[in-house]
Amino acid sequence: MTAEGAGQRGRSGGRTTPRRKLLMSEIVDQAMRLFAERGYDGTTLQDVADAVGLSRPNLYNYVKSKDELLVAMVEATARSAADSLREVRRRTDLDPAEKLRMLVRTLVLRRAERPEQFRTLDRSDQSLPPEIAKKHLQSRRAVLREITALIEEGVTGGFFRPVDARVTALSIIGMCNWVAWWFHPSPAHPAEPVADQIADNAVHMVSREAGRTPQAPTPLGAVALLQQDLDYLTRLLGATGEPGNSAPEE
Repeated sequence: MTAEGAGQRGRSGGRTTPRRKLLMSEIVDQAMRLFAERGYDGTTLQDVADAVGLSRPNLYNYVKSKDELLVAMVEATARSAADSLREVRRRTDLDPAEKLRMLVRTLVLRRAERPEQFRTLDRSDQSLPPEIAKKHLQSRRAVLREITALIEEGVTGGFFRPVDARVTALSIIGMCNWVAWWFHPSPAHPAEPVADQIADNAVHMVSREAGRTPQAPTPLGAVALLQQDLDYLTRLLGATGEPGNSAPEE
């Protein structure tokens, strides 16, 4: 359930207006801030109502429980992120390295622009109601699947080194998620350069050396790379004077 959806389920039962939508967004934002500061169990709906400037009865016109707020946050973080990553991975106009750069940049910007959402769910993970915890876990696994699939695509295509795709994906996700904890945007320190640098770091983690990408992702392409290695080894042995390769003594 999105923030808008939660608002539509309020007691008024009326059509969602721009003002209602704006206020519902403010309710979710304040709830995320309070959950991040006090934890899910330590925050009440009265706390949320006070932060927004509503009475508790009026708050019930928008949300009926903290669970509704948590569902909105789950969908605003992991589920929408998974959908965005899936769109990037399915693009046919980008190679795997370009996809990975765009994918990581998307995740970092999400964490940097709305860190309260991620920190709230991360801190409250053990105390989430079972159904919400299940949705949260499913969304996180969806993100992992998308990144793992992209890395496997890059390895198979010869763009990436033959790394363990799942371990690498978890490493990249951790690098992106940590931004929510240490990065504090400001006019002098915008999020975009940070996202660009982390995206470059992720690509460098898996990229082959320059000139080591096969021209075609086929067995023959891999054989061509092996032939390059054998040619280099032959030259290296000749240059170092290994036994059997040195010039005869006069």
